[in-house]
Amino acid sequence: MRSNPNHRNRGFAYHEFTGGRLHFPQLPTTACRHGRQPRARRRYDEARTMTTFKAIFLTKADNQFSANLSDIDERALPDADVSVGVTHSCLNYKDALAITNHAPVVRRWPMIPGIDSCGIVTSSRDARFTVGDAVFVNGWETGEIHWGGLAQQAKFKGDWLLPLPQALTPQRAMAIGTAGHTAMLSVLALERHGIAPNHGDVLVTGACGGVAGVAILLLSRFGYRVVASTGRLAEGAYLTDLGAAEVIDRATLSAPGKPLQAERYAAVIDTVGSHTLVNACAQLKYGAAAATCGMAQGLDMPGTVAPFILRGVSLYGIQSSLTPLPLRRTAWARLVTDLDLAKLDAMTTVIPLARAIPTATAMIQGRIRGRVVVDTSA
Repeated sequence: MRSNPNHRNRGFAYHEFTGGRLHFPQLPTTACRHGRQPRARRRYDEARTMTTFKAIFLTKADNQFSANLSDIDERALPDADVSVGVTHSCLNYKDALAITNHAPVVRRWPMIPGIDSCGIVTSSRDARFTVGDAVFVNGWETGEIHWGGLAQQAKFKGDWLLPLPQALTPQRAMAIGTAGHTAMLSVLALERHGIAPNHGDVLVTGACGGVAGVAILLLSRFGYRVVASTGRLAEGAYLTDLGAAEVIDRATLSAPGKPLQAERYAAVIDTVGSHTLVNACAQLKYGAAAATCGMAQGLDMPGTVAPFILRGVSLYGIQSSLTPLPLRRTAWARLVTDLDLAKLDAMTTVIPLARAIPTATAMIQGRIRGRVVVDTSA
């Protein structure tokens, strides 16, 4: 589309669309008689400063949901202390639920999903962070009520940011992400309870998922004998490579069972919920502990108090999103020193931002194993 070139003499900008980009010629800089810039100049200056970024964008209105890879005007970003050029994010199960609208994860619309973000500070009103700092965010309800990291740009509160550890690349930080943070919090809960490797086997459910995979890496590294429960027995070699000593069929745990069963496990890290968690608790030894952090099978807990009263079992709920900073720093410090990064790389798949939506669908369908890192620049 082309405007009349003669309009240039009447104060209008001559413009043309070429290759999808709007081009402006050199415009006069003389101010008008009221001391303000001519309207054409003001429009040009505004257009010149407008920039967009790509993001996964979720909308919902009148029960009509959509998820698209979109171009977003930077001015639409929510106000926050620190602007970050996001280089990497990741897909967690909660992200997949949001992108596919399978659960009410998003509580404010429209939304850019992404619990985790890693990138470079581009501007800051927080004295703790300066332009060029490498930082990351995990949790803090990003992707739920605050625009998250599945985008090329983001703004965050300074209180949510942590400096990127020198030992981690952005890709590895996001390979850990909320999943690894949650796994480490679960392991810390078992350690505080006093569970030691010589106390017996530790069960990890939903073993092909991201949280469970990192949990297996950590537990085996610390000397625990890990039993991995999965519905994909064909992935047995993958799970033993991570460190599982035994792989069992999730069907042995996922159906209704007796309130108390034979004592087998010293602890469990459960990412599944529902009957799986109930049966796992029913098989815990006296004084054992369960750390629950997922709901892949369901939010319900259809069981009894028998394991907790008759065997003194303890149940720890793991909430990673709002973890206080002292515990958050402890967990990430342990992840940096205790995680086998080579094995982490082996369980990680890297995808471009454009593949996030179909990959989220595959994750909900149980067709993804391990961790998925999103390269926002690709």
